[in-house]
Amino acid sequence: MEEDDVTIREQNFHSQVREYIICFLLFAVLYIVSYCIITRYKRKTDDQEDEDAVVNRISLYMCTFTLAMSGGAVLLLPFSIISNEILLSFPRNYYIQWLNGSLIHGLWNLVSLFSNLCLFVLMPFAYFFLESEGFAGSKKGIKSRVLETFVMLFLLGLLILGIVWVASALIDNDAASMESLYVCTPVGLSRMFTVMGQLLVKPTILEDLDDQIYCVTLQEEALQRRLNGSTSSHSRSHGNAHRLNKELDIVRDQRNKLERRKKASAWEKNLLYPIVMLILLTGTTISVLLVALNILYLLVDETAMPKGSTDRGLGNTSLSTFGVVQAVVEIVLMFYLMVSSVVGFYSLRVFEGLTPRKDDTTMTTIIGCCVSILVLSSALPVMSRTLGITRFDLLGDFGRFNWLGNFYIVLSYNLLFAVVTTLCLVRKFTSAIREELLKALGCQKASQDSSEVGTASSVRVCSVRTDWATHQYDPSVES
Repeated sequence: MEEDDVTIREQNFHSQVREYIICFLLFAVLYIVSYCIITRYKRKTDDQEDEDAVVNRISLYMCTFTLAMSGGAVLLLPFSIISNEILLSFPRNYYIQWLNGSLIHGLWNLVSLFSNLCLFVLMPFAYFFLESEGFAGSKKGIKSRVLETFVMLFLLGLLILGIVWVASALIDNDAASMESLYVCTPVGLSRMFTVMGQLLVKPTILEDLDDQIYCVTLQEEALQRRLNGSTSSHSRSHGNAHRLNKELDIVRDQRNKLERRKKASAWEKNLLYPIVMLILLTGTTISVLLVALNILYLLVDETAMPKGSTDRGLGNTSLSTFGVVQAVVEIVLMFYLMVSSVVGFYSLRVFEGLTPRKDDTTMTTIIGCCVSILVLSSALPVMSRTLGITRFDLLGDFGRFNWLGNFYIVLSYNLLFAVVTTLCLVRKFTSAIREELLKALGCQKASQDSSEVGTASSVRVCSVRTDWATHQYDPSVES
């Protein structure tokens, strides 16, 4: 009997050690990838080892840890779904015995714990640490800045605690909703078409690229001559030169895009672009259809409500009607929704300033980006389950939100997501038609007005517009 107890304790010990090793390896991979991503966008600084450099390095490590946790939150549901299907397909395989419910639950709990730690401790500490200078009258150094940072965190914690206490006294906790975290997803689904259109080469239908490149080149030369004249003349203001530089950068960027379109191969212009647009449209359509189907399930079946699970069993039943194929589709849609959420977030005017730029992003902006991505990635499992993208129950703290059991909140969010996404898509695909109709109506109105005035007046208007365009791009004309 004692030998059996020892054997069981040894098995539990080895299982725990194995789970810790697996978690550490997964985290190490995510941390390395996150570090490479952040260093790609971080603004390059001098290699001089001073106090600010040490502070920046510490903040960089905290941001890397936060971004790694964001990646872990994104991979939670896909990894769990894949593990469930693998265990169903190979229940007796010796080499996948390490893949069990205890490991999956441990990953969910760890990601939930460290996500909260990053959001409420590490990121505020990194920001205040960057902005700190030490208390007045104290000796300058890292210790003084750390002390000031902890004091600021303590005061911030008291402030947030007071606000939450007052809000909880005025508002019912059960009626709280996290729908505000998902507003940017429908916007991102429509914005994805614009982003991919900028990255890919569009087909050249009824377009003369050589003529466009020639016109843009003339504009670039005219702006360059005006800029050279403004720098040599002391009467020109510095603001005028700055404006000319911005215009010149825009024209050069436009010329580079046109030249790229001209150099692109035929298959890239005529085949790749339509295929990618069709894939995006298919993914968005499937997402909306799944949400519509989930709305019907919510109306007729109570089990469709999102809920948390404490069952550690994994590999017992398949949660996908069509097995592995549906599981793969669900995982692809989850990644698609995550990318759309990030794109939609940076497309909002309020957060455009947080858009990272290669080798030119400050640490303060990186902290803001890491916090934003952490919030979006932490909301992804809950959003995917609430919208019915997957039937996999939420594990750990992700399934303990009170509003998950509120039928009206879940139903209203599904309706809001479906309606807003549909409206964004309709607006996106009909924008070109609306612009052409407005142009046609404007031209028709202009032609009616000109016919009343007479042919001579229309000729004068055209000559005036031509003179204005010549004056606008003539480098010899003083601005």
